[in-house]
Parts: sequence; structure tokens; C-alpha cells
Amino acid sequence: MLVRKIIAIFVALFIAMPAHAVSLINDTETETLITELITPLATAANIPDGRLRVHIVNDDDFNAFVMGGEDVYVYTGLLKQIKTPSALQAVIAHELGHTIGGHMAQMSARMESEMKRAMMIQALGIGLMVAGGNPGLGAGVLAGAGGVAQQSMLAFSRDEERIADDMGVDLMVRAGLDPNAFITVFDQMHEMSSAIESRVNPTRVNHPLTAERLKNVREKIAQIDIPKNDKNKITKQSNAYELIRAKLVGYLDPLKTVLVKYPYTDKSDAAIYARAIANMRGGNLDAARVGCGTLISRHQSAPYFYELLGDIEFQFGHYDDSVDAYEKSLTLMPNAPQIQTALALVLTERNKPGDMDRAAELTRRAILVEPTPLAYWTLAKTFADGDGRADWAMAEYYNLNNDEKNAKTYAKRARKKLKSNTPEYIKSGDILDKKWR
Repeated sequence: MLVRKIIAIFVALFIAMPAHAVSLINDTETETLITELITPLATAANIPDGRLRVHIVNDDDFNAFVMGGEDVYVYTGLLKQIKTPSALQAVIAHELGHTIGGHMAQMSARMESEMKRAMMIQALGIGLMVAGGNPGLGAGVLAGAGGVAQQSMLAFSRDEERIADDMGVDLMVRAGLDPNAFITVFDQMHEMSSAIESRVNPTRVNHPLTAERLKNVREKIAQIDIPKNDKNKITKQSNAYELIRAKLVGYLDPLKTVLVKYPYTDKSDAAIYARAIANMRGGNLDAARVGCGTLISRHQSAPYFYELLGDIEFQFGHYDDSVDAYEKSLTLMPNAPQIQTALALVLTERNKPGDMDRAAELTRRAILVEPTPLAYWTLAKTFADGDGRADWAMAEYYNLNNDEKNAKTYAKRARKKLKSNTPEYIKSGDILDKKWR
């Protein structure tokens, strides 16, 4: 069997991005856990069920913010440095405090506009791979969606920061969470910034100094009855949180850095996960497969370990094994658009009888929940040559990439081939009628 060469382009794409662009990472495992962690806060803040959306920003800054009260942006730098899920909850509680306090109202519209102009989206997992050595396919993992607003837009007054801290503590209590997590966060921030802050005049900065914020929350928490927490739930969430932190390190950091953080002497699930991912990225597929196999043997009902196995087997060119792994992952996690798209992509490469129909079904399901360029690009591959629906899918792909010229070119092709009463014909017209910025 001819093994098709698989090129990992994750790092290359980030280097190639314009300096002003900020990238979003799309990963089901990470987004699902963070959504679980902050849903109690959303409920306490009276945000309707299902309205909260989590976005992972690929940036090493220790940062997070909430836009419009419903879109939560968490930086990878924060996730890699914040050591407990409760501390992450405290950070988000503070950001929601800004929203409740009305601090975001005047800049929300401007921030949303900035978001739509400069953001890039990238997926973890198989979405980072290109089959057949064709660099032109690499764009399939990117989607234009706007850009993170400048940090100056997120600078609040010292009083507003204190209010947000107070409201955040109250939110934690109303959500049944331990507000002492605020102390954990500020202790960590103080360790990171104390040398610099010691030379800062506190009256000349917008934010209160960390030591002052730590003192304020200690005094407030001392007057509060701390909610009792479910220890089993906290342990489960802590383990899951360690895995997503390891996953980010495995995908984003150089192999040498990964091995410093997670040496081979570390036999924990998180360490094996990080090393397996890093080895996959580095082309050491045998080591990656061994690590992934160890994780699956320990946790046979964990969908994301099977997802990783699917990624690894795909790189080996073992399409049957890759399909089996992804199918198992979807059995355990049925409504995961990223995994559906990954499986569909492998099916289009394998191209056995029935594979294209299955791939089309999977990508359509994924697009209903989470339309991404990779999903549309994969959907285009499922149609026969000359099918106008393939041109429509490519038009949608370029549309999500904010590529006006190619989006319109493919939309025009689609309308020449399709009947005027078909959904794809109508959607192609929507792209042609779109007002581009």
C-alpha cells in the first residue's frame, strides 16, 4: 500500500500569519470542558442556557475577556499557566463582572467589528494536516473571522476592576463555587508581576496593582460563607483540565519544551497525552501510537484518545484503522463537529464504496452545528467532477476565509451549473450579494 505523505503545517501556518492577526483554536475537547466549567457562572449571571460560546485564542498572554456577555475568549497562555479549573472559573467570573457592571457596553460594538476583521481560526488534530503534499490544501484549516481587539480597548479604570473583582466573587458564591480561587489567581499573578509592580506608581496606572487586588478579595471572602463543593466532581474536572492543558502544550510548544514540562519519567495521563501529540507533530509516529495506546488501555471510554489515534493512523496512511478510531470516538461523543469532519476527510482519502456518501453526511451534520472552511472543503471533495454543488462548497470555503475574489468565482460557477430552485444555487447567490468589508 502506498503510504501518502502527511505534512503537519501547524507551526508553519502560525509563522506565516500577518503580525496583526490573532488566531482562534478550534478544539472540541477544550471548548467542551471550559463550557462545562463556566456554565454555572453563566447561570448565576442570568445568561440563558446555550447562549454562552467559548473561543480559544492562540496567544501566550495571561488573559481572557467576555464580549457581549455571551462570547468568552480565553487565551492559551492563561490556560497553560492557570493550574486549576477553579482558578480559571475565577478569571471568567471577574470578566463576567465587567459585563454585569456595564463596563463593556460602550466598546462592545467596536470590539465586535475588530473581531470580524482580524481573527484566524485553526483546528487542533487532523485539521492541521495536509494530505498528498499539496500545500494549496493547507488553507483548508484556516477561516477568517475577525481579530482580537487591541489591549487598549480592554483597559478598565481601577474602580471598575475592583467592582469586577467584587462581582466576580459574588458570582462564584451564587454559582456554588469556591471564591478562594480568586486568591489562587492573584497569588499567581503577584508572583509573575511583583518585581515589575514594585517599580510602578499605583496612581499612574489604569489597573489596581495585584497586591492591592489580592488584599481586597481576601477581605471580602473573609466575610462570606464558602459553599460546599462536590469533591468527586472537582477531582474529575481537575483531571480533565490537566489533559487540555497538556494537549495545548503538546500542539503549541516545541518538542524540547514539551519534554521539559512532561519528561518521560512522568507517567501521568496528561504527560503521556502531551508527549504523544508532540511526537505525532514531530513525525515520531511509532512513539505517538504507543503513548496513545497506553491512554486508551487506561480509559477505554475516552473519546478524545480515539480521536488522537485517528489522527496518528491517518498520518501513517492507515486509513482503515483511522476510520475505525474516529468511528469509535464518535460513538462515545456523537455530536462533535470537528471529529465528524476529521472522519469525513479520511473517508474521502480512502474512497471505498459508500465512503463519499458517508463523508457528505458527516460534513453536512458538522456544518449545521459549526460551519468551518475545512468542513466545506471536505464536502466539496465528496461531489463528482463537474457537480455545481462542489463549486458552491468551495465558494462557502472561500467565503469563510474572507477571500472575496475566489468566493465569487466559485459562486458564479455554481450558479451556471445548478438549477435555480436548489438550496446551493440560492446560497451561491447570497455569497454574490454579500457586502464585503
